[in-house]
Amino acid sequence: MYWQEEIETMQRPQLEQLQVERLKRTLDIAGNTPFYSSLFKSRGVASSTIHSLDDIKKLPFTTKEDLRNNYPFGLIAGDPKDAVRLHSSSGTTGNPTVIVHSRHDLDSWANLVARCLYMVGLRKTDVFQNSSGYGMFTGGLGFQYGAERLGALTVPAAAGNSRRQVKFIMDFGTTAVHAIPSYATRLAEVFGEMGIDPKKDTRLTTLIIGAEPHTEAQRKRIEELLGVKAYNCFGMSEMNGPGVAFECTYQNGLHLWEDTYIMEIIDPETLKPVPDGETGELVLTTLDREMMPLIRYRTRDLTRILPGVCSCGRTHRRIDRLKGRSDDMFIVKGVNIFPMQIEKILLNFKELSTNYLITIETVGNNDELTVEVELAEMFTDEYMALQQLTRQITGQLRDEILLTPKVKLVEKGTLPLTEGKAVRVKDFRKL
Repeated sequence: MYWQEEIETMQRPQLEQLQVERLKRTLDIAGNTPFYSSLFKSRGVASSTIHSLDDIKKLPFTTKEDLRNNYPFGLIAGDPKDAVRLHSSSGTTGNPTVIVHSRHDLDSWANLVARCLYMVGLRKTDVFQNSSGYGMFTGGLGFQYGAERLGALTVPAAAGNSRRQVKFIMDFGTTAVHAIPSYATRLAEVFGEMGIDPKKDTRLTTLIIGAEPHTEAQRKRIEELLGVKAYNCFGMSEMNGPGVAFECTYQNGLHLWEDTYIMEIIDPETLKPVPDGETGELVLTTLDREMMPLIRYRTRDLTRILPGVCSCGRTHRRIDRLKGRSDDMFIVKGVNIFPMQIEKILLNFKELSTNYLITIETVGNNDELTVEVELAEMFTDEYMALQQLTRQITGQLRDEILLTPKVKLVEKGTLPLTEGKAVRVKDFRKL
């Protein structure tokens, strides 16, 4: 069922016509919310004004701030009685972003994930182990329901407890694992600690990776360590979660499912479209969501549409590996972090000045987050007091960003000052 040949290989004119039909229906649904109703009225837009995909330029953009400003249910377009699940961000930089789903929405999402898994060779005979966190995080339930829809035996191992992960892989005959790249390398280390060769002693063949930035070299190293083929996936909670775009076995870009999303690449400054092949900000419009459709959502992710057709035969266009973001968010071990989250905690301590620097680098196989912050002039440099202060800051940061950073307290005037906008983050993983 999940090789949906008619949809996946649909010729471009037919696929674009399907997108136009679904866009018109989506606009009618979205118009049930005061937010979109007002925007559409101000632009003179209605479903009747949409005749081609080019007409999407008439529509307003939607941003994360719009979701936060309408928290929690201000963008629900469907009948609230039909809502069956919601997912939410942490909300550590303000109101969380909440996405509400109907049964139809969840079925559509599960179908997309199943389609992705089938595309990289998984079948109902596979054993799929999911090491993502469950709960509000979409990677857990998204892959869980998709793998079940495919018919695979699913192992909801969740995050952490690496020795148990390895035991499950061995005992259950796991053939495919979903993990963030940094955790995949950690699993390889644990295999070594336990005296197990994953290439010879397991049935692993496939690894699904995503949720944090990684290089092609890191992917190749993971494949070599575990003896698998590692496939990149892209998703975001505002667009359901995993399953928005996925590599096929040719691994030459990620097919973005255009029967379910309209994608645009724009210049993040001018908001004008850029030609295929040029990098810009990815903008997505949902086409198969009833409860909470989003119109021209600015993802802030930077990528490009890869020109040409894929040898796999699928006609849905491909996007390149993400280049970064047009805002200042960064991702460490699958966790989205904003500098303002860290700044908010640091400002709670009168012993600290306002100058700080966040660095991210790969040490061994793991990403490490370091926060350097200058001490205020009036604070003592007594060793025990500094140690206690460091522990307090570390604890509060851990509670805020859900990761434990390395905190370094330095003398005032130690960190560089820049004219204009301060450089708060240095991500050495990009080098």
